[in-house]
Amino acid sequence: MSQAKKAINLYHYFLSKPAKSDAPRSVSAGREWQQAIDQMVRAMRLKHLSYRTEQTYLTWMRAFYSFLNGTSPWQLDSGSVINFLSYLAVERKVAKSTQNQAFNAILFFFRRVLNQDIGHLWQSVRARPKQRLPVVLTPEEVQLIFNNMRGFHLLMIRLIYAGGLRLNETVRLRVKDLDFNRGCVTLRAAKGDKDRETLFPELLQEDFRRHLESIRALYDSDRENAVEGVFLPDALVRKYPNAGKQWGWFWVFPSRQLSVDPTTAVVRRHHIHAQRLQRAVKKAADAAGIAKTVKIHTFRHSFATHLVEQGCDIRTVQDLLGHANLQTTMIYTHVARHNKLGVRSPLERLPSDA
Repeated sequence: MSQAKKAINLYHYFLSKPAKSDAPRSVSAGREWQQAIDQMVRAMRLKHLSYRTEQTYLTWMRAFYSFLNGTSPWQLDSGSVINFLSYLAVERKVAKSTQNQAFNAILFFFRRVLNQDIGHLWQSVRARPKQRLPVVLTPEEVQLIFNNMRGFHLLMIRLIYAGGLRLNETVRLRVKDLDFNRGCVTLRAAKGDKDRETLFPELLQEDFRRHLESIRALYDSDRENAVEGVFLPDALVRKYPNAGKQWGWFWVFPSRQLSVDPTTAVVRRHHIHAQRLQRAVKKAADAAGIAKTVKIHTFRHSFATHLVEQGCDIRTVQDLLGHANLQTTMIYTHVARHNKLGVRSPLERLPSDA
């Protein structure tokens, strides 16, 4: 069996392990769903969707499959979608963003597998998300959290705050992405499959030099033990067969344990799991006594807001964050304490009491 076939078989778990509440399903319907899911996986790989997106979409297809109670995928129509989304909203009481995520997964399945376009349901069943202001830390709160962190977790979160990185962008950094001479970090194939550069302050560079020296021993150990090279995106592994074993492609934040690549079933070294940093930040925020809900993305919000407060041009902030739409970046002008227009509350202009 080829590695590609093994990888596709990993996704049959939701067919072979139905939920306890599921009613008995016909064998023929199960086979039809297996074929449909295989086709969906191939379509996602063809579109170069991220592995996390694959996992999310297939999780929702499991829920959809369970809800349909044995209905063949080739008998589905727009009514099935409406009933499922109504079930999510009324009975499971999911958030609007969660309902939209489920709709995106089913929309992909209908378009790429069933060759049906249910895009006309967009306005009628898709929940309209509410716009919320981001949680932003003050510089003093940021420093308090830093004071309660140690090791590479501290290094990672300082880099996120220094350049406005996303969590996934940080854990996927390669050694060659750090440019010490130009003082910038290159983020490759980031959200929207776009590359961009952001800040890499000199204040962090010496710490990163020491960090790279420490992980070089791990890299050398992998080469001595003939471990497969690190994962390479798209077709680079065919174009440059040995690139995954080169130092420049090694992870900046590698995992200490080897693991099985879920897309190829190859044992290799992956980057550290994102949850490790999430847990470390939550623990540090609690220790600092900060009542705000602090997540990794909070430091990205704080980076942008503090730049706006310093009077940085909003389009420069947009470029550093990698936003396609300026309106997305403009939200930080609403949470900045001092915006570039110098607007002050009228309360501050009232005459003092005699």
